[in-house]
Amino acid sequence: MAVTLKEVAERAGVSRSAVSRTFTEGASVSEKMRRKVEKAAKELGYSPNALASSLTTGRTKLIGLVSNNFHNPIFLEVFDLFTRGLQDRGLRPLLVNLSDESQPEQSIRMLQQYSVDGVVVASSTLPPDFASAFRDAGVPVVHAFGRYSSSPCVHVVGIDNKAAGQMAARTLIEHGYTDIGFMGGPQSATSTQDRYTGFMSEVAAHSGVKASCSFASAYSFNAGRREMLRLLKGRAAQAYFCGDDVLSIGALSAVADSGFSCPKDVGIIGLNDMEMARWENINLTTIHQPIREIVSSSIELMVGLLAEPDRRPETRIYSCSVVERGTLRPMP
Repeated sequence: MAVTLKEVAERAGVSRSAVSRTFTEGASVSEKMRRKVEKAAKELGYSPNALASSLTTGRTKLIGLVSNNFHNPIFLEVFDLFTRGLQDRGLRPLLVNLSDESQPEQSIRMLQQYSVDGVVVASSTLPPDFASAFRDAGVPVVHAFGRYSSSPCVHVVGIDNKAAGQMAARTLIEHGYTDIGFMGGPQSATSTQDRYTGFMSEVAAHSGVKASCSFASAYSFNAGRREMLRLLKGRAAQAYFCGDDVLSIGALSAVADSGFSCPKDVGIIGLNDMEMARWENINLTTIHQPIREIVSSSIELMVGLLAEPDRRPETRIYSCSVVERGTLRPMP
């Protein structure tokens, strides 16, 4: 049987309300009383009931963690960092899978039923108004990996995807490629749109360089493989920016199965620098996205929002960098 609050009160020789106040964040209790109660609780092996505490404080410490791309291995790293980071702050993550959904109404209803204290939308594909819907429903929200805005409606943490697209095109050109391709994820995804815009703007700044574009149906291995197989049946470009690492790895599989070699016949650069990209049998040249910093900053903003719900929304943008490995030919 679990040790009760009443048993702790009897062991400490105090009232049950004194025990309750000791384990209620922000409640008034003397240091002497706190030491007595904590000593008794430790001797009995007592742990406060989180649900009962939420009835007293009006705070559940639940944070909804919403995402819509569970097929992409990069989100295993994202979820690991988010769940551990929230738990280290005394918060409890509640994971919500929005795969194949783009409307926020259902998740808002569900998270309100659980009385979450806040929501982190962890997605680079959902539009800004998705996160704004939580704010309009009165739920504190942070959009991690969200779309850059100089005047955001909610807190946004991520990268400038247009700058990332420019960086990818510039890298391909620096490696001597003059016929390059953009192979993005879903055309409706905000990250795809911005990376494409940045990529093509950089190409336009270089005479003698031509570019083509295509889009995979999802940010997934199979979608990347299918799209690259299709491209290789026609007139393929010399090198491709595949928009994300998992697309790139699918593309590498298609290149090999089509009898071509990377980087001899087709060069590839990805984006994210996920753990798999570093494996020796993949060795993907990619653009490093500082995921750890983005997650840490998102959690910091959420903690700040819980203390100050009306604080002005801000955008925090982190810089990317190219990681040279083995899927582009050497620079001339």
